[in-house]
Amino acid sequence: MKLFPYAHATHPQWRMAAALVLAQLRAQMALPDFAASPSLAVLYITDHYAEEAPAILEHLSAELPEVTDWAGTVGVGVAANNVEYFDEPALCVMLCDLAPHQYRVFSGVAPLSASGRATGGEGFVAHTALVHADGATPELAELIAEMADRTRSGYVFGGLALSRGRSVQFSMGSAGHLGGQGAASGVFHGGLSGVAFGPDVGLVSRVTQGAQPVDQERTVTASDGNLVLMLDDEPALDVLLRERDISLDQPERAMPRLRATLVGLTPPSPSGEDALRVPRMRGQFGAEVLVRHLIGLDPGRRGVAIADMAPVGTRLTFCERNVQAARADLVRVCAEVREELEPEEVSLAVATSLAANDVDARPHPARRIAGAIYVSCSGRGGLHFGSPSAELQTVRRALGDVPLVGFFAGGEIAHHQLYGYTGVLTVFTMP
Repeated sequence: MKLFPYAHATHPQWRMAAALVLAQLRAQMALPDFAASPSLAVLYITDHYAEEAPAILEHLSAELPEVTDWAGTVGVGVAANNVEYFDEPALCVMLCDLAPHQYRVFSGVAPLSASGRATGGEGFVAHTALVHADGATPELAELIAEMADRTRSGYVFGGLALSRGRSVQFSMGSAGHLGGQGAASGVFHGGLSGVAFGPDVGLVSRVTQGAQPVDQERTVTASDGNLVLMLDDEPALDVLLRERDISLDQPERAMPRLRATLVGLTPPSPSGEDALRVPRMRGQFGAEVLVRHLIGLDPGRRGVAIADMAPVGTRLTFCERNVQAARADLVRVCAEVREELEPEEVSLAVATSLAANDVDARPHPARRIAGAIYVSCSGRGGLHFGSPSAELQTVRRALGDVPLVGFFAGGEIAHHQLYGYTGVLTVFTMP
């Protein structure tokens, strides 16, 4: 395995952006440390190009005939190493140096079976998968969990397509499509698609949270669907108003605070574990916490409506978006990945190369990262981290100079769940 060629560009005309991307890819494919003839491509476009998605895929696949399999989707922004293109016309591509028997592209017309095999994938069993999904798909959370169950690891990663126009996904595999079901263009609308990876593909994935607790953790002791009625046997609305210092008699002051308040949910623990847990106080969420919106108040029942189900036993913490906490957690997960992969000792020449300044630095095999995919919440993009591209610059400083692409999503997928306000960083490791 060699480094994955990757490229990114912005231009009002997609053909000009594609030409810039192709020039970068071909230049990298000519370098000794980069793959010369990879067969799998990951393609992300911003929604400015969504109407031209079929033409973009047709053009790129014709210009890169060695690439036989394509996967990807659309976002309100796309990301690459050290830069993001948010709310502007752009695209990015990464070519993965994986043998055809190590992966399978799947979609609605070439699905991944319950045994983890894709159409035409006899002998292949999925260990994990990159998943792209349409947020309007019915019972999406259940479909994501079902997809995770079709992998040996039970872990999938990716995100929801996000577009102010057409919501598209790319999925074109060398194994072909199911006969008579069309969609031969490789551009799809609705459902799930992506790439399943076999056990020989090395992957390390982490979730970084973007919200911080502002109150202690409590247990849901009464609920009705997505309406939380009681927290620790106290009316949930009373807890919210008291702890967030909100008065419904002052709506001008109450509404901004309510809009800024989110909830962090942790599923009920297995029987017997609740007695051992320590209540969560102000600090940092772990990957087990799902952040959701408040969607309403019920003064009559003294309840709080949230954008998810909260069965009795769910642990709930009021929280809010926090830039400093999000940046610190992003640095933490990048450092964990580096610590897991980088050798303790390297030669002087390699150490000098890895320590080069930003101008001279280049992706290096010694990092053992062939490529990376970063899916971030659309609420984290743009100026949320302080300046344009600040989030991706944080990743670059913390992870090092590695081939990386990604997109800004309408929801992030990791483990077997759908997250919000998070970033999902996944790296392909070199042997």
